[in-house]
Amino acid sequence: MLSSVLAMAGFALAGAITPGPVNVLALRHGNGRAGAAFCYVLGASVSYAVIVWLMGQSGQWLLKQPELLRWAPRVCAAYLLWLAWQLAKAPGDHGQAARESAPASLPAGPGGAFVQGIAIQSLNPKAWLVALSGIGMFVAPLAAQQVSLPAALLLFCAVSLLACLLGVGCWAALGHALTQWLSTPLRQRRLNQALAMVLVASVVSMLA
Repeated sequence: MLSSVLAMAGFALAGAITPGPVNVLALRHGNGRAGAAFCYVLGASVSYAVIVWLMGQSGQWLLKQPELLRWAPRVCAAYLLWLAWQLAKAPGDHGQAARESAPASLPAGPGGAFVQGIAIQSLNPKAWLVALSGIGMFVAPLAAQQVSLPAALLLFCAVSLLACLLGVGCWAALGHALTQWLSTPLRQRRLNQALAMVLVASVVSMLA
């Protein structure tokens, strides 16, 4: 049982901490208000745990919906490209103003950041595919050997939630650590432009 949980944790953390649109925006949120950054991380993590649960309940049904599978990446791509544009054209600010303001793509308040975390994770095809892979790799075998299917799915949801909190949280912490370095408008603009390019690259790889 312990070996299964450790394998789950390694798989979930690897999926959560690798670069992607959710983590790119976590880094940018980390450079702003701590409360908003925490709520963004929480929203993205809760959203992923829900995705895992949904895939465990209806993964086979979703795979039989070709129109949904065809349009979901396009909707996500359009949203990410809009976020990239907002980041690329965001101005830099001085001192405290830099921490109190945010590009139009980043909601300033905790509530808005929480909702954005939910939204961008929900529109992330990688999250759905990783969740489905995890169900097949860990939940089904565990249910067949040791525990009931609902218990195995609940365990994987909990492990995924904690892994996502840690993985996305690391990116937000990195953004916070860069606050001092980003004290000039020029560096802020350069970071925004670099993150915008990473988002565009994520879209290209997603649609390739």
